[in-house]
Amino acid sequence: MEKTAALASNILQGIGGEKNIRRLENCMTRVRVEVQDDDQLDLARLKKLPGVSGYVKQGAQHQLIVGPGKAAQVVDAMRALMIGESAEVLGDVDRNKAQAKAKYKAPMSDALRQLANVFIPLIPAFIASGLITGIINILKRPDIVGDFATHYPNLLGILGIFGSAVFAIMNILVGVNAAKVYGGSMAMGGVMAGILSSPQLAQITLFGEALQPGRGGVIAVLLVVALMCWVEKRLRSLLPGSIELILNPLLTTLITGTVAIVALQPLGGWISEAIAHGASMAIDRGGLLVGAVLSGTFLPLVLTGLHQGLVPIHVELVQAHGYNALLPILSMAGMGQVGAAIAILLKTRNERLKKVIKGALPVGLLGIGEPLIFGVTLPLGKPFLAACLGGAMGGALISYWKVATVITFGISGLPLALTIVTGKVMLYLLGCLVAIIAGFLFTWLLGFHDPEE
Repeated sequence: MEKTAALASNILQGIGGEKNIRRLENCMTRVRVEVQDDDQLDLARLKKLPGVSGYVKQGAQHQLIVGPGKAAQVVDAMRALMIGESAEVLGDVDRNKAQAKAKYKAPMSDALRQLANVFIPLIPAFIASGLITGIINILKRPDIVGDFATHYPNLLGILGIFGSAVFAIMNILVGVNAAKVYGGSMAMGGVMAGILSSPQLAQITLFGEALQPGRGGVIAVLLVVALMCWVEKRLRSLLPGSIELILNPLLTTLITGTVAIVALQPLGGWISEAIAHGASMAIDRGGLLVGAVLSGTFLPLVLTGLHQGLVPIHVELVQAHGYNALLPILSMAGMGQVGAAIAILLKTRNERLKKVIKGALPVGLLGIGEPLIFGVTLPLGKPFLAACLGGAMGGALISYWKVATVITFGISGLPLALTIVTGKVMLYLLGCLVAIIAGFLFTWLLGFHDPEE
């Protein structure tokens, strides 16, 4: 491993450091790099490095041949070094944000952030799916578009395919991304998810019960792919390089697939059903109190990083019920913060603070709350508490009215209204207004220490 780390460091230096890297990946035998500036490459040095057996350039991509099994290890080591370099060159704004997150970070936040990183690349697909589903709901309403649905059934059918496609391949996408995040082969991650989703499972009986394709949803996929990555890494370190390329994927598939079918998929199914049932029961029966608690504590969860753990719950709710009643409740936290920021804007005499608020308010209304958290409410103290209280008021009403969205996550704030289920849009907007007003009033009443210019 020391030789691998040394080779990774030497390659990183030879290509001009992290700042010169546009894209970094590997195949079975090669480290593949696309750079910003070819003039910064020291090709003569790279070709002579111990461990580099050849160099090839294909288009804009520079490829260093390091051998089967070795390429993935070298790229992993390079990425670890790049993370270390990034931490040293943070700007002042990012450093303040990083320090705040480090101060309030909960013990499990790093693990949960990894979990969230599995789903973050899927956000564009979730947004498209949610918006298309919202459009379909509008086109089906006679009071808005008349007999559109009767005259254009094929168009609605095509839009329905567009809107639901992401859920048809959800497990595969999660498997691929999970393998990438956990350091395994992306193709193998997709294979593991494909095994869990295979329709042929229904034809197999195990321990007296027929297997269920797709049972456990994304929870089962995450468990299985995490095991797959661990098995793959262990085999990579144990098998000789000459046969690792062939035996590793074979043994990884057989070992992980067996454990998945026998144990992990049933376990994932139990966890998935418990999450969906528990969350739905809490929201359905909890009413005002549960809504207030969920929304009122969401900003502290963001601060500690624990909000990342809610992402699979959002996905499970949509997979189980076809809608998500949790996301609209949590969105009220951001609206409470908007109200708090407006109150600060009207009371403060600090011109710099006013400028920060004016820049952060529009994106806050769009559901992007970090500029307001780390730039305005949190540094002032009391307004952060007022924002939580304002969000709790809005969340209580959203929960009581049983407002739900058709999207898993990715949209918040006012744009979320486009994805709210039919008949609840105005109630969602009213909840936003209540949260903003409550956040404003709490901030006005609690006050804050106006910073010097």
